[in-house]
Amino acid sequence: MNLHSIKLSVISMPLKHPFHTHLETVSVREGILVEVCDKEGLEGYGEGVAFSSPWYTEETVASSFSVIRSSLIPLLQKNAIRHPNEVFEVFSAVRRNHMAKSAVEMALWDLFSKEKGKPLSRSIGSEKQHIPSGVVVAARNEAEALEQTARYVEEGYQRIKVKIGPSNDYSLLSAIRRDFPELPIMADANSAYTLKDADKLKALDDLGLLMIEQPLAYDDFIEHAKLQKMISTPICLDESISSYSDVVLALEMGSCKILTIKAGKVGGLREAIRIHDYCKSRGIQVWCGGMIEFGVSRAHNVALASLPGFTIPGDISSSSRFWEEDIITPEITVKDGWISIPEGDGIGFELNRKRLSKITVHTETFTL
Repeated sequence: MNLHSIKLSVISMPLKHPFHTHLETVSVREGILVEVCDKEGLEGYGEGVAFSSPWYTEETVASSFSVIRSSLIPLLQKNAIRHPNEVFEVFSAVRRNHMAKSAVEMALWDLFSKEKGKPLSRSIGSEKQHIPSGVVVAARNEAEALEQTARYVEEGYQRIKVKIGPSNDYSLLSAIRRDFPELPIMADANSAYTLKDADKLKALDDLGLLMIEQPLAYDDFIEHAKLQKMISTPICLDESISSYSDVVLALEMGSCKILTIKAGKVGGLREAIRIHDYCKSRGIQVWCGGMIEFGVSRAHNVALASLPGFTIPGDISSSSRFWEEDIITPEITVKDGWISIPEGDGIGFELNRKRLSKITVHTETFTL
């Protein structure tokens, strides 16, 4: 890979509707767009998925930008990259900061695939033509949740994930289950509970949920293992998982029965694929999680979710779910509950330069 330059842009765009969780309400999404260019003029795109403030993980847009600029780019300047799989080891000199690493690594995967003249999905070993799509219901009350669910079911989404908290869980989920008795439903707690709430969580067993995602502390494994023995609903870990080693720990301890994989927060596609392969070898179901992303990260997720171990519809909805106009063209669309895998080189989408010109806050370019 004859790398020439890397461009970092901070972008900011309002959501069509506020996204509510018990931790935060997101109305405007900031992110980092990474563009890597080789000496022949080909470009690869990646996206930093950290949020503006550290409410989800310790990384933020500002911290990721700083780490990429001051630590990761100098490593690229010192080390020739022949294949994207080498990037994780090159970046190992920097502790954690997985979201910053992912943004750069995934841009290099896109560029590599374009240099080879094939889709990213094929570069990582997939042969699928389309993937099933799920969507998130993030509402303040039962009426909003039912309205959102009805709309998404009408649009063909194959499963929904409902954001819950101690003050809004059983009644909310039971109302949705009452109106949609056959709909695959999962709950996402974003660490809203403690082990003292075990009886409250056990009550959800009656609702036939696919899983409950991250019910306890964001960095916990021990208490999740205790809780999983107390409830029949499968636990899925999200915030607790930042690396391959976290996955091994979680499964060895019995902390969960299902995992969500987010390439944007585990260090990139190489580590996401490694986690996928490990879970598949152990018979653990996985699905591809989302981060209220712009189109570049979403396009990478489409490729990742096409691997055979992803057996549950992921949080990969259409561009129109969040944005009046996305930063890619064409936009990602869901048809009858499915997303087609692009056949073009790399991620299979181009940047919407006109849209980017309106939402870019800051840009810096570096020679490699």
